[in-house]
Amino acid sequence: MTLIKSISGIRGTIGGKPEEGLTPIDVVKYTSAFGQLLKLHNSNANKVVIGRDARLSGEIISNLVCSTLLSLGFDVVDLGLSTTPTVEMAVVFEKADGGIILTASHNPIQWNALKLLNEKGEFISGQNGAELLELAEKNEFEFAEVKNLGKYSKNVDYLQKHIDSILNLPLVDKKAIEAAGFKIIVDAVNSTGGIAVPLLLQKLGVKKITELNCEPTGIFAHNPEPLPENLREISAEMRKGDFDLGIVVDPDVDRLALICENGEPFGEEYTLVSVSDYVLASSKISGLTTVSNLSSTKALKDITEKNGGTYYAAAVGEVNVVEKMKEVNAIIGGEGNGGIIFPELHYGRDALVGIALFLSNLAHFKKPVGVLRKQYPNYFIAKKKVELNASINVDEILDQIQLKYKKYPIDTQDGVKIIFDEEWVHLRKSNTEPIIRIYAESEFETTADNLAAKIITDIKETVNKN
Repeated sequence: MTLIKSISGIRGTIGGKPEEGLTPIDVVKYTSAFGQLLKLHNSNANKVVIGRDARLSGEIISNLVCSTLLSLGFDVVDLGLSTTPTVEMAVVFEKADGGIILTASHNPIQWNALKLLNEKGEFISGQNGAELLELAEKNEFEFAEVKNLGKYSKNVDYLQKHIDSILNLPLVDKKAIEAAGFKIIVDAVNSTGGIAVPLLLQKLGVKKITELNCEPTGIFAHNPEPLPENLREISAEMRKGDFDLGIVVDPDVDRLALICENGEPFGEEYTLVSVSDYVLASSKISGLTTVSNLSSTKALKDITEKNGGTYYAAAVGEVNVVEKMKEVNAIIGGEGNGGIIFPELHYGRDALVGIALFLSNLAHFKKPVGVLRKQYPNYFIAKKKVELNASINVDEILDQIQLKYKKYPIDTQDGVKIIFDEEWVHLRKSNTEPIIRIYAESEFETTADNLAAKIITDIKETVNKN
């Protein structure tokens, strides 16, 4: 059993003993700490929005979270089955003091999590996350007396409000999408995307929608992370059928993967690249900025500069990307895992707005998805890791690697990223395990693999010397 406590929330496997898995005791404890955190930062805090994906454990976790918040004196607005970006937007619409999304995102069925939002509908900061963990450790929370208990209400209208907000965006061209007559197949891994994505497509004017794994039973039809090796079913269906596009989302609908008309993956790294290219080109303003994390493809930098803009890199993690986007006033940003952040709508990864913008781009392009993919630089990313003994000082290893490659440009805002002429390699330590994760990118797959292998050799040699 596993329980992971980090700035991205409280995530764990269901069952087991307290503090070893995500048990009812843990749910109540960390929900209580979150409520106390909100009250410490705002003594008038009195409302929290919650929503969940379709996981089998979702209803139980939701009942525990609701009861705990009510016991703390918070009014609860429950969206029920929802998406992460919908909850983020609802926090702002409701003028709530925070939000909790009950989802373990792309993790398998045995996992669930509490993802914690501030009053802006954005993930809480690292500093606030550390404060919450301290409150939980010390059991420093106080529950309301009987006359001051919170009130519960359910609101299932926010998914429609979310979609309406997307349809009102100037760059979402509903007329062009409807005129294109797209035939689309959707794989929502039997979670809430099965509700949200077909509804969005209908509202965009798509008439021919084939649903695959769209019943929100919570029994995932395959590994829910939208990687090519997990998308064989939809790829096979596309090769058999006559589809223009395949759309895949993860259980909480904040990551978007696309499949070309021939069943080949568009590439999750290129979801953000394509949508950003459309946004930049459509804006027709030079000097615009984009942001992705340090481990994402350099293709975003290429297309940003092609459109006369400036690209910035952020530390890995949505909260870090959002912080950098605000700092540089980015028009669009996100992460290479298919996460698109479009500030004109809200500061959160949102597969639904990604779909609407991508289809607008495709409708204007008037050629197959596979041809659109060929318009962008083609890079390969190798993703490796090195497991180390727990006694080894990982920071010291990274310092020595940085020293070895000091003649090259190096970015140290999140581990060590070494930038070569045409390639880069990024080393960062895990927050929970003695592991160094290694990402290397090149125009050639073998070069990316060899570069990652070379860095792994460097790490092992460094370890042996110490």
